[in-house]
Amino acid sequence: MLRLEGITKIFGGLTALEDVSLEVKKGSITGVIGPNGAGKTTLFNIVTGLYTQTAGKVYLGSKDISLLPTELLAALGLVRTFQNVELFGKMTVLENVMVGLHTKSRSGIISCAFKLPGQIKEEKQIKEKALHWLKFTGLAAEAANTAHNLPFGKGRILEIARALAVEPQLILMDEPAAGLNSQETAQLALLIRKIRESGVTIVLVEHDMDLVMDVCDSVIVLNLGKKLACGTPREIQENKAVIAAYLGDG
Repeated sequence: MLRLEGITKIFGGLTALEDVSLEVKKGSITGVIGPNGAGKTTLFNIVTGLYTQTAGKVYLGSKDISLLPTELLAALGLVRTFQNVELFGKMTVLENVMVGLHTKSRSGIISCAFKLPGQIKEEKQIKEKALHWLKFTGLAAEAANTAHNLPFGKGRILEIARALAVEPQLILMDEPAAGLNSQETAQLALLIRKIRESGVTIVLVEHDMDLVMDVCDSVIVLNLGKKLACGTPREIQENKAVIAAYLGDG
């Protein structure tokens, strides 16, 4: 589903990533872990078109997406969520998800301005699909609420619902459990599995090791901008280099 070949990113004199290669299998849940400053978010930013790599290639399936902008990547089925919850606070929960669906809208400025029949029909379809994703993520009861009134944990889920509305092949989640309590994290784990069962491949950067070891099929470890290890959760837990660099010797 996703393949990176020799990704290097240099900011001025700082090498954030150096010759990182990895593969993500279709239908899998892959975790990317590592200490702060390891290059995890930089890697996500390159894959999703926010940064341009200094060297290397990114492939979605067999397609080279190395230089494509974010909006084209979304159209190809690659989306992401962010460390900080990014919502339209003054819009309703339903409207926030509808924004994701408008990436697939065909109505132009004129049809929207004059509320032509085709635009009205399309808007109804968008609303119905948005409600579907709210039900899928357990947020249907919040549909009419303003997004900034949501508890933090539900805001996290809303961001995921909005990303799912694009109907992606692959979703990258950047620290989805950050700021969540244990009960919310358990609910997130169930949702991540449900998303995978729906046919979406998942890659997540996460510091919550219990969540990573619980839901991931494979784990990639970055350290100081390089790939340190790759394997099953158990293999990573038992890897001495990982224990020393990330989990600690004690």
